[in-house]
Amino acid sequence: MEPLTEHRPVSGPVVYGFLRLVRVSQARQDALVASLAEYCRSHEMQLSGVFTDRDASAGPASAAFTGLLDVLALPDVYGVIAPAMSHLGPKAIAAERGRQLEAVGSRLLLVRKPRTAHHSISRTDSVRRRHPGTTRVLDAES
Repeated sequence: MEPLTEHRPVSGPVVYGFLRLVRVSQARQDALVASLAEYCRSHEMQLSGVFTDRDASAGPASAAFTGLLDVLALPDVYGVIAPAMSHLGPKAIAAERGRQLEAVGSRLLLVRKPRTAHHSISRTDSVRRRHPGTTRVLDAES
């Protein structure tokens, strides 16, 4: 534990990690656990454990996720950390697991935020194709 600005050791919020690792090497697993630990260290949280789901056929109630829900019921647990939303499972399973986490009052922290679907392009940066292979950049007065 590193001291905060008060120069006193302070325990950070307790979080638990969750990884969905189907057909993943041990080196990849170690790297993901290390990234969760570093994220927690830099944000002054205490990573108390990591639950790993390796069963691709398991639904929302896999053994690892059920264990995670059990520890989230303990006092002083702040939430769950995962590298990305995909670690909660495929979209339907991830949505159900997200609802379950919300139902127990737990926070879901993602190291990598979901991508936005559309990037806005300002009018001055837009490009129009006139003919295949040629482009014309429009300025603000076009």
